[in-house]
Amino acid sequence: MSRGGKMAIVEINFDGLIGPSHNYAGLSLGNLASAKNAGGTAQPRAAALQGIAKMRPNIALGLTQGVFLPQSRPDRAWLASLGCVPETAPSGLLANALSASSMWAANAATVSPAADTEDGTCHLSVANLVTMPHRSHEWQGTLAQLRLAFANPAFTVHGPIPAPFGDEGAANHMRLSATHEAPGVEIFVYGVTGGPFPARQHIEASKAVARIHGVSRAIFVQQSEEAIAAGAFHNDVVAVANERVLFAHELAFADKDGFYRDLRALLPQVEIVEVPTAAVSLSDAIQSYLFNAQLVTLPDGGMALILPTEAQDNTRVWRWLSEMVAGNGPIRQLIPVDVRQSMANGGGPACLRLRVVCDPETVDPRFLVDDATLDRIEDIVATHWPETIDPGQLADPQLWHQIGLARATLLMALDLGELA
Repeated sequence: MSRGGKMAIVEINFDGLIGPSHNYAGLSLGNLASAKNAGGTAQPRAAALQGIAKMRPNIALGLTQGVFLPQSRPDRAWLASLGCVPETAPSGLLANALSASSMWAANAATVSPAADTEDGTCHLSVANLVTMPHRSHEWQGTLAQLRLAFANPAFTVHGPIPAPFGDEGAANHMRLSATHEAPGVEIFVYGVTGGPFPARQHIEASKAVARIHGVSRAIFVQQSEEAIAAGAFHNDVVAVANERVLFAHELAFADKDGFYRDLRALLPQVEIVEVPTAAVSLSDAIQSYLFNAQLVTLPDGGMALILPTEAQDNTRVWRWLSEMVAGNGPIRQLIPVDVRQSMANGGGPACLRLRVVCDPETVDPRFLVDDATLDRIEDIVATHWPETIDPGQLADPQLWHQIGLARATLLMALDLGELA
């Protein structure tokens, strides 16, 4: 998309395709939806088709759309490092090895666009996800895809921050700027404590990523303990940012006044849209995933909020949103999408995507999709993804074979055999 030799910088949403091993094992402590639906029967085929359908409105809106692919499951290498093979692994370890959680691409990496970094390249640091066992072994597969997709010299791809410093990627990172291509202010949100639930993002990990990326304009903000304890296991459950707009719950941050003051000093044109607790409680915000939405800039310059249908189903949430878009604020359009299978495991529209600001021509085209490519992926999913998986099936070698065949078919169709 370079015009006259000038790079066309846009924001690309890379969605994680929901994998054929999608199941409800209830592995994520602090994720209320995951706990509520533990032991239920999952529908991997329907889940992936919902995810594909979610990508299509972005394309229709004129936005560039990317995709990341499911990882190999069960993760035999991870089990081997624990002295196991799938055939004899304890049920708990096997469930962790079969997790399809890499579909939540917001946890894939932290991304700093070229305009923000000292060396003028776009930096991506793969997240270590060490807090949760089922996610701790994702980074190798994620890193392999990042190194392929972003092999162009316009990018610098980094390995993970070492344990024990937990890093959960872009789900705890926001960027605010006048426009996508302009230098921005990067917001690193970390946790200290969350009552009965772990704070997954460590401040030392956030600071390390900022240093490694060469980000000069960074603000480190503590997520409120109240939000984590209520089930906001990542910042993107209570806040989302796009260009100059921050959309957040009143109780998202431990010291919101200090944060807002620092933010306005670095980006005077920032617009803060705050949802008051009196209108939408933390409980309603987390149940509806109001903030786990994609806040996107449309080609005409307006902004739209792509959010789960659960937000529309909640009367209090939808009333507030409808009043917001009827006003004169920056968010002008609401686009509900059905991702109920992902939502039942605690992942809304924002969880399913990683945002990368760059020139699309610098990205490996195999990771960019249009409607025709999505049609091909959809056909493979409809043919090869399991229709249902219940926890009792996780030890079935025939299921493992079906999962492996489904992924192999997809990789072959997209000419990405090097990921096999």
